[in-house]
Amino acid sequence: MSLTVLPVTAMTAETGAGGPQGEARAWPQRLAALSGWRRLGLAAVCGGLASLAMPPLYLLPLLVPAFVGAFWLLDGARTGRQAALTGWAFGTGHFAVGLYWVGHAFLVDAERFGFAMPFAVGGLAAGLALFPALAFWITARSRLTGPARVVCFATAWLLGEGLRSWVLTGFPWNLMGSVWAFSSETIQLTALGGVWLLSLITVTAATAPALLAGRPGRRHRIRGFVAVALLLPALSWGYGAWRLAGAPAAGTAMVEEVRLRLVQPSIPQALKWRRDLRAEHVRTQMRMSLAPGFENRTHIIWAETAIPYLLSAEPVLQRELTAVVPPGGFLIAGAPRVEPDKPEGRIWNSLYALDDSGRIAATFDKVHLVPFGEYTPLRDLLGLAKLTAGSRDFSPGPGLQTIDLPGLPAFSPLICYEIIFPGKVTAPTAQGRAKGGAEGGAEGDRAAPRWLLNVTNDAWFGDSSGPYQHFASARMRAVEEGIPLIRVANNGISAVVDSYGRILDQINLNDRGIIDTELPEAATGRTIYSHAGNWLYLVELFLSTCVIFVLRRFV
Repeated sequence: MSLTVLPVTAMTAETGAGGPQGEARAWPQRLAALSGWRRLGLAAVCGGLASLAMPPLYLLPLLVPAFVGAFWLLDGARTGRQAALTGWAFGTGHFAVGLYWVGHAFLVDAERFGFAMPFAVGGLAAGLALFPALAFWITARSRLTGPARVVCFATAWLLGEGLRSWVLTGFPWNLMGSVWAFSSETIQLTALGGVWLLSLITVTAATAPALLAGRPGRRHRIRGFVAVALLLPALSWGYGAWRLAGAPAAGTAMVEEVRLRLVQPSIPQALKWRRDLRAEHVRTQMRMSLAPGFENRTHIIWAETAIPYLLSAEPVLQRELTAVVPPGGFLIAGAPRVEPDKPEGRIWNSLYALDDSGRIAATFDKVHLVPFGEYTPLRDLLGLAKLTAGSRDFSPGPGLQTIDLPGLPAFSPLICYEIIFPGKVTAPTAQGRAKGGAEGGAEGDRAAPRWLLNVTNDAWFGDSSGPYQHFASARMRAVEEGIPLIRVANNGISAVVDSYGRILDQINLNDRGIIDTELPEAATGRTIYSHAGNWLYLVELFLSTCVIFVLRRFV
């Protein structure tokens, strides 16, 4: 026999009209019976509650009423269309609250773009809400009940997150597993199955208590399932604690002869591209780079577009910057790039490595561009300009790459939100890790990255949740890949994160400062996720589907 939800009248007859137990069991029917704007409004409120579990608040207990309420609303959906609308309302509330900070970017130049802020936030939320709508529709169409329905819902949610990470170049921001980014122990599970596995566990655990208000039949099995579902996050924490117990103590495994200086100048976005201030911005970062201790540094790293000039077309500036390049080392910094012989041609958002002679030793062009921020989709049709400085759209780079510079372990450069894409933060041709940082040492392993470098400029989003959410995603990638992360942001959060996701040092949001650090070593063995990548996502979808069929038959 499968668990089914009784109509309000049937439940009243079975449990009695009075008493707290009867009242508790009546709640699912009350929510399920809602219609019209009340149903959609409550679904949006539930979605907003769920977003409060995201960084930086991490109000995890709110996930339970959010997903339980949404699940009860879903139970009352009479058609697939009504279920999809309920899911769309949930998603709209979830993304509107979780991504409100996107609106800050439109206020940097409020005179030109301020009018678009509500349309941008609302439109983004409504568009992304189509993926939760799909999850609700699949669950309703499955006609499953009880534990099988809960796992079906979690699996459909995971499917929606995967599609959201891929469709129209993808936007995997605030995946549900990110709610655990505050816990170094719990996020260790991503080394096994990526953030996807944490998302699946989280939605299952948050939704399962909805079954406790069902009818009394097979209560012991229902309670057992709910207990197991709620235990899953605790087991994840236990695995993480065990993994960290076998890891080197934080800050002890460092690369010899690599001494970095990270520079966070905290330049306000409204001032960053002013022609009368650009030279002073560069001088400020040069002074910070040359602060006491510079003589002991081997590499200096600046943030995304830290140099507000077309550096490849500025040979004089290249020579001037050698003043902050340590002997035999490099200045690694972000700047726009053009072809020197075609300054009016295509333009890229790039990362440069400049040696002590002023020569550009390596460049990387950003691959994942931000719509309306770095380019305008359908520009001729919409008649809109991009938010960033300049009239030209940026061009995407050819793809991810591994940069191998003398005296520095090979690294994977990532500009801005390129760090948020699970399984897509290293070049696809990389097969392993450098000989000193992994088991084995095949010839093909030597080109693989031993660390991630993420340069970014989150000043667009002010003192909001956005930069904290961005940093949380970046930490996840370090654990998934089993390699450390060096993160340099214009206004924060700049940080040194080891290959287990532990923060060794950081500069807080909107602070100005430097970090002098050694480079953490990569983990001694590759993670399962770094081997299999997003194939594990498909494996998790398949296995959770198998669980649904087992639960359907036996629970």
